[in-house]
Amino acid sequence: MSQATAAATMGVNETPTSDPLIKIEGLTRYFDVSKPLLNRVIERVPRQLLRAVHDVNFSIHAGETFALVGESGCGKSTVARMVAGLIAPSAGSVSFEGVDRAAARSAAEERKIRRRFQMIFQDPFASLNPRWRVDRIISEPIRAFGLAQDKQEIDHQVGELLKVVKLDPADGAKFPHEFSGGQRQRIAIARALSNKPEFIICDEPTSALDVSVQAQILNLMRDLQDEFGLTYLFISHNLAVVRHMATRIGVMYLGKLVEDAPSRELFKDPRHPYTRMLLDAVPDIDMSGRARTPVKGEVPNPINPPSGCTFHPRCPFAFDRCRKEEPALLPVSENHFASCHAVAEGRIESLGAGVQE
Repeated sequence: MSQATAAATMGVNETPTSDPLIKIEGLTRYFDVSKPLLNRVIERVPRQLLRAVHDVNFSIHAGETFALVGESGCGKSTVARMVAGLIAPSAGSVSFEGVDRAAARSAAEERKIRRRFQMIFQDPFASLNPRWRVDRIISEPIRAFGLAQDKQEIDHQVGELLKVVKLDPADGAKFPHEFSGGQRQRIAIARALSNKPEFIICDEPTSALDVSVQAQILNLMRDLQDEFGLTYLFISHNLAVVRHMATRIGVMYLGKLVEDAPSRELFKDPRHPYTRMLLDAVPDIDMSGRARTPVKGEVPNPINPPSGCTFHPRCPFAFDRCRKEEPALLPVSENHFASCHAVAEGRIESLGAGVQE
């Protein structure tokens, strides 16, 4: 069965039986935010490391959309850039079909794997070269990976890609500044498709767009996923967008993955207190009368994170163990994982009906 067929037939909450396409293990990234050496010597202060991502583990099967959500600064985009290979992890690994991308291999093998990845960036006004015409922007990956040599064939492929993203082939002769934000993001999507990838990393691809345009881009991305059998890692802070797009959702807080569950189950029965707070912040349009807990407090400083569970200063269920011991990501039900001592000890009840569909 092809990836496209598998993606079309796999249900939202159906558990894939094959090996994952992407596997993330122990992914960690620290950034050195220290003062210059001379200042540290004079002021007698040590180096300072910012813990952007810490021990993140998840996997994505072919045809799935795995979404990472969380407040700004929680490490979502850093994970995306490590998966894409734009920055190197301080620890951990990113495996593609069982092959560690950081492992020593020939340039030809690395190039072969790299062709199967692409990324759509957040800001379509910054991610497109303003000096290049659209046809050159889209055709660059085709040339870089040697997918076509003849200019006529390249021009034909560019025209077809513009049609795929609902633009006119004649638009290839224009510059990016001649398009609206939504049209620029369509161009970015066409560029991402030009080297025929299997896996696309989407780093908040609609957050810079008007709400009316966001829905069009999201529907286009879902149609393309069904048509080409694509696998997405989708980064967003918008829960409504994630609910529309994701097969599975990972919730991040201060660089850690605190909950991982199928999309429908996460919205129906969130277990981690932070996930519940995020969902309680969503306006209750149906006026269901369900008790809601607003998000309280501020995100701690990642340079000096709290001991134990990093969420305990804001958690209504925190107790002594939370302040001393870092919780592990443990199963709470089939395919549903949470990193919380209160959940593990049964002190947080299941919501049952949870957030209404």
